[in-house]
Amino acid sequence: MRASCVMRGSPIERICIVGGGTAGWMTAAALSNRLKGLPVAIRLIESSEIGTVGVGEATLPHIRAFNTTLGISEPELMRATQATFKLGIEFRDWGRIGDRYIHPFGDFGPVVDGVPFYHHWLRLRALGDTTRLDDYSYPVVAAEQNRFRHPSTDIGAVESTFGYAYQFDASLYAAFLRRYAEALGVERLEGKVVETALHPQSGHVERVTLADGRTIAADLFVDCSGFRGLLIEGALASGYDDWRRWLPCNRAVAVPTGSAGPLGPYTRATARTAGWQWRIPLQHRVGNGHVYCSDFISDEDATRQLVENLDAPMQAEPRQLRFTTGRRRDFWKKNVVAIGLAGGFLEPLESTSIHLIQDGITELLALFPDTGFDPVEIGEYNRRMSLHYERVRDFLLLHYVATQRDDSEMWRHFRALTLPDSLAEKIEAWTTRAYVVPYEFGLFLPPSWVAVMMGQNLMPRGHDPRVGRTDDTALRTRAQAIRSGVTRAVAGTPDHADYIRRSAAAASLAA
Repeated sequence: MRASCVMRGSPIERICIVGGGTAGWMTAAALSNRLKGLPVAIRLIESSEIGTVGVGEATLPHIRAFNTTLGISEPELMRATQATFKLGIEFRDWGRIGDRYIHPFGDFGPVVDGVPFYHHWLRLRALGDTTRLDDYSYPVVAAEQNRFRHPSTDIGAVESTFGYAYQFDASLYAAFLRRYAEALGVERLEGKVVETALHPQSGHVERVTLADGRTIAADLFVDCSGFRGLLIEGALASGYDDWRRWLPCNRAVAVPTGSAGPLGPYTRATARTAGWQWRIPLQHRVGNGHVYCSDFISDEDATRQLVENLDAPMQAEPRQLRFTTGRRRDFWKKNVVAIGLAGGFLEPLESTSIHLIQDGITELLALFPDTGFDPVEIGEYNRRMSLHYERVRDFLLLHYVATQRDDSEMWRHFRALTLPDSLAEKIEAWTTRAYVVPYEFGLFLPPSWVAVMMGQNLMPRGHDPRVGRTDDTALRTRAQAIRSGVTRAVAGTPDHADYIRRSAAAASLAA
């Protein structure tokens, strides 16, 4: 084996995180936890004058692994962040107006004779069966009835066949992690970065200067400065891959409201004429917003459309955000790693914003450098993060193109769109024989793709031929038994709000 010719450097001793918010404090918490006991000083610079975006309030199940690694108590987290549980995302009006389906954190039925159950359901459908694929999914039926419980530890039980996430106030989550990180020695510096100094030979960032004249030097800088990308773009000119040709939504308007109706354990995304509207129920309020494309609707009409479709009084004035979907060409350049919005932005249709922060942190810890900053490790980080973003991009785009809608200019735009080859190949494999091409790197597993494609009426022409090994009567009997098991399990599942109160996770949830 050939020895590496890269000169190794000395251990990292100083880390500077530029920017707070969810990305900054998740990074600070993870680094302080992993590097605990080592002679590494971690500083985080943020300014109370600069607001955070705060759009992402819904998460994916992977956030539980992040919190568990930090040793965070779930009830404590939920009380601190006004959190509710989340079994999936409900989509309304995406395939056709009037359609609805839930993308669950779980599969549809068990594997039968080595074949995923949805293939057997396709055969049942061909035989004239009219039951929904959703009827075989415990998390879908539980979400529809506003019920929740933690997964069973009995792997043979229907109640073990799902995952869950949280719906929480992202600003409260950042504050929670700030307390955690500061307790482990992270130093917070109040201030605005006004100047960046680069090393004349290496081009690395040597130090940043704050508005009051203080200078902060570090070996490794993590850019969590949001869309501005103060270091990764402002200082190092990483470049940006603009994905508006595939995901043209470029603005959002957000507003909190009071709670209305039952406390659902799911996020809702309702398709509109020029974008989509989110609804995220927390313990103390509901987060609402309208993501849209300014080419197809004015800011005023987008705000009016949101306000007219709220189900409770507003608690603040609507707040507008602007963005460009895409990613940095280099997430890691020189001695700067961009995490969160500094690295890229993909609309929060599938609650991926916080997860992409988590991906950035996880990959940084896996490839944590020394002061030599091995270009092979930097290249591998950029390769992995590029794939993470591209896989999410394709999954989001699927929602827009797997549609029968042509009732507005935006929907007609998507029906005529030329797809990325990676997504076109995925759809072709599905429509031919219901095969979901697996990824080495990719957030969403096959059941997620099945949920969206089936939910939006993208039906395959065939199915796995192995389902023919079971005769029709036996297949119907097996299917009925699966549905009955789901029905019984959901009937024994507590009401979502009651479960939060009983699990000592309630903060301000009214009795």
